[in-house]
Amino acid sequence: MTTSGESMSGKGGARRDRGGGRDSRRAARRQGGGAAAAPYISRKIPNFDLLGEEALVAIEDNADRLLEEVGVEFRGDEEALRLWKEAGADVKGERVRFPRGLPRSIIDTSVRSTFTQHARNPLRSVEIGGNNLVFAPAYGPPFVRDMDGGRRYGSLDDFRNFVKLAYMSPALHHSGGTVCEPVDIPVNKRHLDMVYAHMRLSDKPFMGSVTAPERAEDSVEMCRILFGREFVENNCVVLGLINVNSPLVFDSVMTGALRVYAAANQCALVTPFILAGAMGPVTIAGALAQAHAEAQIGIALTQLVRPGAPAIYGNFFSSMSLKSGAPTFGMPEPALAYLAIGQLARRLGVPLRCGGSLTASKIADSQAAQESADSLLPAVQCGVNFMLHAAGWLEGGLVMGYEKFVIDADHLMMMHRYLAGIDIDDNGFAMDAFHEVGPGNHFLGCAHTMTNYETAFIYPDLTDSESFEQWVEAGEKNQQRRAHEKWRAMLDAYEMPDIDPGIDEALQAFVAERKAAMEDAWY
Repeated sequence: MTTSGESMSGKGGARRDRGGGRDSRRAARRQGGGAAAAPYISRKIPNFDLLGEEALVAIEDNADRLLEEVGVEFRGDEEALRLWKEAGADVKGERVRFPRGLPRSIIDTSVRSTFTQHARNPLRSVEIGGNNLVFAPAYGPPFVRDMDGGRRYGSLDDFRNFVKLAYMSPALHHSGGTVCEPVDIPVNKRHLDMVYAHMRLSDKPFMGSVTAPERAEDSVEMCRILFGREFVENNCVVLGLINVNSPLVFDSVMTGALRVYAAANQCALVTPFILAGAMGPVTIAGALAQAHAEAQIGIALTQLVRPGAPAIYGNFFSSMSLKSGAPTFGMPEPALAYLAIGQLARRLGVPLRCGGSLTASKIADSQAAQESADSLLPAVQCGVNFMLHAAGWLEGGLVMGYEKFVIDADHLMMMHRYLAGIDIDDNGFAMDAFHEVGPGNHFLGCAHTMTNYETAFIYPDLTDSESFEQWVEAGEKNQQRRAHEKWRAMLDAYEMPDIDPGIDEALQAFVAERKAAMEDAWY
């Protein structure tokens, strides 16, 4: 049986080149790429630095004060408490207080600023950190929505559909994790189906389960089957999303999963979840200090488990309606927070995750477009390295939308071009075109225009720029209708990537054995 991710996946890459060559190249040209999309973005434009040195030092100082004076609770995890006590923290019951600078010193010693998450197809592996950006789908919605079926609970079929759509989208670099919750599968078994779907239906990188330490163990063990035990021991192949129970609490489910991933040399994506006014203060500076404190503690804990284990500084910050308690998205306060968080993460020297195409809208309408754009752009400009919720998010994260998914993917393709910056070379300055055209003439037919015709501009599939008459003749379709037709066509055209049959058989056997060992649990 093949155990190397590299040798296992070669056939899949060859098949895609043979089967989808001309059409995929045509699609890439239409989207402004000129060739198959890169496995991740290497940004060519600078990050936006909002705050000066004095303000950044003040946030870091207040984060240290929180950790030293208030502390963090680790509920139900004696091993985490033991690790912190041995590291020199003040442990009293479940409350841990940290000497000033202790978490930072642990992070400085061993956390990597960049790392590779390997995909089973090596051409899909991603570099996380530095100037690199990876787009991943939305995570966690229990509901799905499309124009035909409306809003409904997610199923395993829906989950598989979104894995396929992410696999087929050149704008997305990552398969994600719980792209929707398959509520038709028992709670204690659905993680097996989800991880297997990522492994079998896509060859992009993916995330594992964190809803119980034993489910994290299952995820890692499945990775050992897919990639080989030795490869997993020495390389990152899976991410686990570890949410802080803000304010200032880590529960045993999350720290247990964190310890599983870190011990296996896999990445914990540590994310404070701050809904300002509920899980954090309403003031941006206070929420930033809290987020910085919480992220540091989770990242440092990964290093106490296994020095050098990859980790990501996560952030999810949202404003809220103080009248209703509902979260709000696309607002200026989180946008400002993202820009500051980017600076704090770079000063800490760890890769950054923050939000994507976020909206409170129930459908893919103009509210969704505005809020998603105003959430996406500051995250892109702050220097984010791993963007979760980049596509599909609706209704404050309760819903994964089919139409929203492909609309967001179109927008992400625009971000690919935006982050590529401006080419400052002979072709970019086009002096030959000026000499050919001369004063007062147009550039439409000149040699330079024809040479750059297919790659000069991006043409999103779901944007209609034709004349009114052409639009009417095509059926007067709005963007939602065009998106509906697109995702259905994508699923119709889906082809499963190849996998070594022996590995697939071993994965299926593991899933069957683990399911057989448990009674169904629905809560």
